[in-house]
Amino acid sequence: MVNLIYIFWMYVILFAIIGAMRGWAKELLVSFSVILVLAINHLLFRYVDMFQKIDGTSLFWARIWITIPLVYFGYQTVGFEKLNISGKARKDKLQDALFGAVMGGFNGYLVVGTIWSYLHDANYPFPNIFHDPTQQIAEEIARMMVWMPPHAFGEPGIYFAVMIAFVFVIVVFV
Repeated sequence: MVNLIYIFWMYVILFAIIGAMRGWAKELLVSFSVILVLAINHLLFRYVDMFQKIDGTSLFWARIWITIPLVYFGYQTVGFEKLNISGKARKDKLQDALFGAVMGGFNGYLVVGTIWSYLHDANYPFPNIFHDPTQQIAEEIARMMVWMPPHAFGEPGIYFAVMIAFVFVIVVFV
């Protein structure tokens, strides 16, 4: 059986490769879409009564049904020629690929870390897929969960992240 920690890092590396191929500007938009997803999930499940009553597997699926479509649309970026930033965003192919790899890895952390965090919060609701880890792996997972996006941003942090994302959109893309 493959450990979830290895799967997490495997996807972070895969997202980094994808980011290197797409470039940093497109990956920046994906980061902003994931930050928006985190803010929406936080606000809905913290302040809306209908969503506060959901728990367990239903909570996991509700969060996923919000997360996956918005992340998907974050990856469906328009051509940058239409946004008129082709000169700003793509001056050097090597720099674009390297910074795109960094941004892609960060997006992998955001996307996969968010989904893993939601799985962890729902207590891994799929018993045929997830088995009880050893004590050492469970401790490592518990240490990692503190740094996963929904927990790392926290209550005021997610609001600041959304504000910073909007500032970047205005400065870089407008």
